[in-house]
Amino acid sequence: MLVTLKELLGVAREHSFAVGAFNTSDLVLVRAVIEQAEESDAPVILQFAPGEFNFATPDFFAYVVRRAERSSVPVAIHLDHGKTVEECAAAIKAGFTSVMIDGSLLPYEENVRLTSEVVHLAHLMGASVEGELGTIGTMGNSDEGGVENVVYTDPDDVVDFVGKTGVDALAVAIGTAHGIYPKDFVPQLQLDLLERISAIAPVPLVLHGGSDNPDDEIARACWLGIQKVNISSDIKQVYFQTAMGIYRDTGNFMPPQVFGPTIKAVRETVLQKMELFGSVGKASCWRAA
Repeated sequence: MLVTLKELLGVAREHSFAVGAFNTSDLVLVRAVIEQAEESDAPVILQFAPGEFNFATPDFFAYVVRRAERSSVPVAIHLDHGKTVEECAAAIKAGFTSVMIDGSLLPYEENVRLTSEVVHLAHLMGASVEGELGTIGTMGNSDEGGVENVVYTDPDDVVDFVGKTGVDALAVAIGTAHGIYPKDFVPQLQLDLLERISAIAPVPLVLHGGSDNPDDEIARACWLGIQKVNISSDIKQVYFQTAMGIYRDTGNFMPPQVFGPTIKAVRETVLQKMELFGSVGKASCWRAA
């Protein structure tokens, strides 16, 4: 079933678990994620950064929307890190049920103004909006961008920002980065900061840069109040390692023989993430409602 982000995360917050948001830029990744969600009876978010959206083209999303509508589990289709009103509007026009407007690099009042504008537009069209306070780091190997020097979310701004903008979810910066971390680099999430934010946040919280972080810290973050965890690099790395390995080892370049095993490998990673977030079997929460 196709649902909005607000509907999805509201139930997740009520039942204290997080939903995986997987960046799925082509058919193989969409199939892997949604098929695993159905087998695991887990709610899921298919998301696309602007570069991925442009690569896939709006026509591709006619299939994605139809596949989500026919799914046995709740599925939201989400724009990740939209930077302009125009990008968000294009995604909603293509059938997305939610968008993120990322004004985190703007001065606070400009972030409020831009986010409010997108919220007004999206809500008129029945879509949800995720905003962001603070900045996410970058390892320089992802489509989602980021900054070298992270600005952590200020808890004092959270209630004010949500109240002024009307966002349905809020991405917070607690020390993660987009991409795969260099060897021997161990990120340290500021879970004490997350705990302070979660205690006062009026909307569900989102963790960006969820790939390549210690499992225990991600699990703890979900327990403390994260309802959406973004995963991109982890599944894409498995995708290319598997597909390239098959070609290298066998010389086979027929898509069914290459991408069938690739889908299976990506599904294993998706399942591991869903178990970590506590979302396996939770599609029943929507049926009960």
